[in-house]
Amino acid sequence: MLTFQKNQLLKDYSTWGIGGPAKLFVAVRNASEMIQALQSSEKTLIIGKGSNCLFSDKGFDGLVILNKIDFCEHENSNLRVGAGYNFSRLGAQTARDGWKGLEFASGIPGTVGGAVFMNAGAGGSETCDVLTHVEYATKDGIQIFARKDLSFTYRTSPFQSMCGAIVAAKFELTKCSDARQHQLDLVRYRTNTQPYGEKTCGCVFRNPGKMGAGALIEKCGLKGLSIGDMEVSLLHGNFMVNKGQGTAAQALELIEKVYEVVKEKTGEELQIEVRKIGI
Repeated sequence: MLTFQKNQLLKDYSTWGIGGPAKLFVAVRNASEMIQALQSSEKTLIIGKGSNCLFSDKGFDGLVILNKIDFCEHENSNLRVGAGYNFSRLGAQTARDGWKGLEFASGIPGTVGGAVFMNAGAGGSETCDVLTHVEYATKDGIQIFARKDLSFTYRTSPFQSMCGAIVAAKFELTKCSDARQHQLDLVRYRTNTQPYGEKTCGCVFRNPGKMGAGALIEKCGLKGLSIGDMEVSLLHGNFMVNKGQGTAAQALELIEKVYEVVKEKTGEELQIEVRKIGI
């Protein structure tokens, strides 16, 4: 039976540590509970790790559903994983077992569902590259989509315009003796070049072209720029760090300032990657 809570602070479910209260909040642990939760409200928001999201300081005037469907089934090269499963952990586990395809996931602060939803990627690899099927819940039940019938682009999936929730994903991996070393190299690179372990949402802007957003921001001398407790990371320009009690208002002001300076100095109009919720 589902347990609904009132006024749960979304900052406690955000990697940025930002967000006001949800009118209603519930955690679901299987597909049946997800369907039941979707049926209980007309206005819903599905979250996992709360990365790549900027929640309003006022919160969310509806039902927030925390996806905690976190099973992992592995049979030979085929992998079926719950949408609430830790994506970074999945990348490490599969690489450690000698499977290639998800090493890039190591260090990405999200869930499998969030990775599919945003078509998360790094180092030239994307989630859709090894995806074969998606199990999707609506108020009416479960639908199964084959990868060949889905259109993915950079940080975009068809699920962003659909009403429901990803509950599981299937991947097909390849046996590779170098997978573990590749994964460790990626983790080492990330910990050296990104504010790993600090309160961030991941990358704030989409990479516009050959020069990444972080490089453009650094070129404009914006590393270390701060508004309130929100600061452009000194390690990587495309990350903004909550140094304490940062707010959505401060984050938005800093995002706008970075956008304006980069446009003025380089002519490049950066596109925001982080999802604004209730803003």
